[in-house]
Amino acid sequence: MLTAKAVKKMAKAMGADKVSIGNIERWEGAPLQMDPRQIMPEARSVIAMAFRVMRGSLRGIEEGTFFSNYSAMGYGGLTYLYIPLTVINLSKFIEDHGYEAIPIGHQSDWRAIDNEGNLRSKKSRPVAPGRPAPDVMVHLRIAGYLCGLGEIGYSKVFLTPEFGPRQRIGIVLTEAALEPDPIYAGPSLCNRCMACVKHCPGQAISADQTVKVTLAGQPAEWGQLDCNACHIAFCGGQAVEGTLDPEHTYTDPLYKKNIAPSPWTPFYRKPRNLYNTGQAICGGQGCVRACMISLENRGVLTNKFHEKFRRRKPWSVDWAMESKTAAPRKSTGGVEPD
Repeated sequence: MLTAKAVKKMAKAMGADKVSIGNIERWEGAPLQMDPRQIMPEARSVIAMAFRVMRGSLRGIEEGTFFSNYSAMGYGGLTYLYIPLTVINLSKFIEDHGYEAIPIGHQSDWRAIDNEGNLRSKKSRPVAPGRPAPDVMVHLRIAGYLCGLGEIGYSKVFLTPEFGPRQRIGIVLTEAALEPDPIYAGPSLCNRCMACVKHCPGQAISADQTVKVTLAGQPAEWGQLDCNACHIAFCGGQAVEGTLDPEHTYTDPLYKKNIAPSPWTPFYRKPRNLYNTGQAICGGQGCVRACMISLENRGVLTNKFHEKFRRRKPWSVDWAMESKTAAPRKSTGGVEPD
């Protein structure tokens, strides 16, 4: 007989740091385009797993010397390699017990909705009336909440009692009826300190406008996120007005804005992606690092370290000091050439 205990033990043996299970009824009322029952109508359980982002993978960004490790090992590598391997092998374990399982290790680039939940124009169409447009996207942070892994912080980043904001989530949908865990009801992790708002380089998180939802009968709330501003800062840029200086700026092909390097990047242009989307030049300055520092200073996380994370004064780059006599750099659409 397949049990929740056996599934959790196997998931951890395969690489998950934390595992919780939610019964499918908790998704009642989910938007059609985010409802896991649209993918597996007979689903009985959702298994959510947290995979830690190594604190050390943020060290190079903190020092301003080694940016690719977080994007590769803490972002792209987890999303496109490590998590898929774990959820695939866990699904094999479940199917060996006679229950269908679907491994979901990342958000499909084929999804029908954009980052704000709106249907993409001319992307896809439902195959029949009443069905969602493919591909359905299960919201992983909400899945983590509904399975009991932790809570959603003010920044909308998922928080666990072990790692704070330092994890990514993978899930498995299954027809197996597994004993569910309670929704997280421990001490509140996010105390609305607003460190995420204050330190976000793109000022992408509103300090006063919030999003309020009800998840399995429980209220949840986070700050309104400007996805455009988040993307630009995420890639190390800042939107600028006026005439383009070809030495320092380029036009973003997606948002049609003039972009210059921000004080929080040493790169003239955003380096090429690692894996598919690993390009986190800002290193989650507000939503991850500032949040983590705040949580660690409060002593609320169980994954503890002998030394504090921030040991030196934060760095910044004064781009105004860059020589105006240097040869102009040819625009590459925001990507560093070979």
